[in-house]
Amino acid sequence: MTAIEVDQWSGELDRLHARFADRFTRSEPRRRARQYLSGLVAGLDRKNGWTLAEQAGDLSPDGMQRLLRWADWDIDAVRDEVRDYVIEHLGDPRGVLIIDDTGFLKKGVKSAGVARQYSGTAGRIENCQIGVFLAYRSARGHALIDRQLYLPAAWTDDRDRCRASGIPDEVGFATKVQMARQMLEQAFAAGVPAAWVTMDEAYGQSKSLRVWLEEHDQPHVVATRCNDDVVTTDMGRARVDELIAGLPGRAWSRISAGPGAHGPREYWWARVPIRVFWRPGRGHWLLARRNMSTGELAYYVCYGPRKTRLMDLARIAGTRWAVEECFQQAKGQAGLDEYQVRDWRAWYAHITLSMAAYAWLVVARTLTAAEQTAAVTT
Repeated sequence: MTAIEVDQWSGELDRLHARFADRFTRSEPRRRARQYLSGLVAGLDRKNGWTLAEQAGDLSPDGMQRLLRWADWDIDAVRDEVRDYVIEHLGDPRGVLIIDDTGFLKKGVKSAGVARQYSGTAGRIENCQIGVFLAYRSARGHALIDRQLYLPAAWTDDRDRCRASGIPDEVGFATKVQMARQMLEQAFAAGVPAAWVTMDEAYGQSKSLRVWLEEHDQPHVVATRCNDDVVTTDMGRARVDELIAGLPGRAWSRISAGPGAHGPREYWWARVPIRVFWRPGRGHWLLARRNMSTGELAYYVCYGPRKTRLMDLARIAGTRWAVEECFQQAKGQAGLDEYQVRDWRAWYAHITLSMAAYAWLVVARTLTAAEQTAAVTT
């Protein structure tokens, strides 16, 4: 988004800020939150306490640090307002909820949750924090609507270390899958319109999570590992790669999973029914995707309306790219990963405000596109 567009849509940013203004007890942090949002989208080379303070005309970062660490405001309530803002502008009954995590590279050992752990962002084990996120995708756009900071057991087993980083005593260990379930449960309770849920194999391989989604009658297309096993239609069990390997060539169809940076993302797709008993109007399938160049295979366990077509399942599987774009854009344009805070509360405060800034950018683009379309057709 250009500087001209940012200036043009400052009124929309005011409207977003006004949605959660009453979540701040005092006027000073309320005003500073608006400045913080402006700084995050201002195109600064770096977006930290010092640069955001300078952008706001402050002589020191004290005010910005106070906003994140101590100021009296309801961070989760602001998160809820951001989610509702996204749904107001992007919501669609055919929408998709997407679970994924991203790493935040860090130095030292004092930042809440930091550890040497695998980061998909880096593609290797790094000293980092891991945030688990829930994204929303519809034909109108996509944005982040929830977040949780993962705490390894080495942290939750050391309460003194937790207290030093401001982690409340009641916060215990939770797996990333448990965090995903909590965020999905909150989205369901809030009435977020979503026809499908999708996620990569780090989450999709969890049978307990798949069962939980099915118990909520929530259609899903979730990736799983090649050696996962499923119940077959003859009441047996089989590895997913073996089931797919037995399919004839005619079972595969060339389908686009959606537009990509270099054109349609086309793959070979096939599916096979699984499970013995289907509830009325619902079906279960094992879906496979084969790369047209390398032949590499990916597998998905699917549950949804009985009349769901192969091309529908392929499309839902393909929407997972949207969360990767959310991470890339939120980091590049809204400072998602550019923070210099160590404690628990400050992480949530910064990430929530960054999600708000990114949501505004997404909505601004959507509104601009709608206006341009209307101008052409009139």
